[in-house]
Amino acid sequence: MKRNYEGVVVLKLQGQDEGIDELVGGITKELEAKGATMANVDRVGRKEFTHENHAKQKHGYYVHLQFDAAPKVVNEVRDKLKLNENIMLQHYRRS
Repeated sequence: MKRNYEGVVVLKLQGQDEGIDELVGGITKELEAKGATMANVDRVGRKEFTHENHAKQKHGYYVHLQFDAAPKVVNEVRDKLKLNENIMLQHYRRS
């Protein structure tokens, strides 16, 4: 049974904006390959952090996702995206 989910993904920019389209496309393709249906992908853009993180990052590129998926799909995608060094943070919740 599919449920509605919202997700926020923060990408590492490392001083560069190129490659963002490929990263966002890869995230959505990964979700769709597992059976999710994308409702909305909102590229919020670059945001400054209040404090530097452990990797001395001062900012990140935020992407807001809305999609329908089975609960196991969210866990599978989260686990796979953890291995991507360009993804700093990801959070998903049922909406």
